[in-house]
Amino acid sequence: MVSVRRWTGREAGLLRQALRMSVRAYAEHLGVAMRTVSKWEKLGTATCPWPDTQAILDTALVRAEAAAQSRFEQLLTQGTLARERRRAPSPSLADHETWTEDLERIVVCLDRQDFAFAAALVERWLGRARPRDLDDRGLYLYGRSLVLSGDLRRLQGTLQDLMTARRLYADAHNVFTELEIPRRAAQIELSLTVVTEMAGRHTAAATRYQQLTDDERLGSADRARALLWIGTALAKDGRNEFAIQVMRQAAERFEELNEPEDWATAQQKLALAHRGAGDLTRALAYIDTARSNGHFETPLQRVQIETAHAHILLTDPATRSSGHAVLDRASDIASRYGLKHQLRSIKTVRNSQEHT
Repeated sequence: MVSVRRWTGREAGLLRQALRMSVRAYAEHLGVAMRTVSKWEKLGTATCPWPDTQAILDTALVRAEAAAQSRFEQLLTQGTLARERRRAPSPSLADHETWTEDLERIVVCLDRQDFAFAAALVERWLGRARPRDLDDRGLYLYGRSLVLSGDLRRLQGTLQDLMTARRLYADAHNVFTELEIPRRAAQIELSLTVVTEMAGRHTAAATRYQQLTDDERLGSADRARALLWIGTALAKDGRNEFAIQVMRQAAERFEELNEPEDWATAQQKLALAHRGAGDLTRALAYIDTARSNGHFETPLQRVQIETAHAHILLTDPATRSSGHAVLDRASDIASRYGLKHQLRSIKTVRNSQEHT
């Protein structure tokens, strides 16, 4: 009987065909959701079931009738031959250095919000790589490519982008779990929580951030960021006093770790939390500290600090006209670089002022 070393969406879909089951019947047979089966068949080799689901698929194949096992083997062989005829070869050892260099270029592009070029670079490798044929080094690079593709989607920030980012992160998590690299897996869990927060699920995000602050798989800086982001989620949920306490703890950790940029970001977050708590004097003091100590070099950083500053200025009638000017500047930058999530935030700030 044929066996599957590592299930992807392709093999899972072929097993359904071999069993001659509908999507619904197959999902019930395996004990998974219909949308999971649909995702496997839509994404093929670009997605991998979770480890426990891999075991369920192994069991389903073993328990299948001999005729179904034979059909599965035939479908698997035919599909492999067809793919070999129409697809470019998977990256070889000689490509690893070039792939690594391209990943470094993608990071730079994302910092500059050059999304088009970043997408072209990452798709060059994701479209070419066949995970099942990669060695551990290639699989590591594939996982990093999935993460950067998820970062690209998250930074653009539409609701559809966030859904895609979640899928890409989940697939990358599978890769690093298989490779037994717990730090990378935990960092992806942190990114998945950011997506949860961006999607508006603030309480769920705060709970997950709290769990990650004590996760030994993460480094000290990442655990401090998780602590800061608890405060961010709480502030978005209107729990500003509690958020301020948590953010101060995070700022102290960044100072101890000598992370000046993260410390400046914490000051920015504290400014917004104090604005939410109604203390404009402290809000202005914290935002001035952030602006004086941070290096806001990328478009995203500039939009974030300008939006925060504008939000505070708009709260006070005496500085409202200045606030509109700052917010207009932030909106122009966000539009120029396709920062759609930031544009939504700017729209929310505008709408909140129209109703005050």
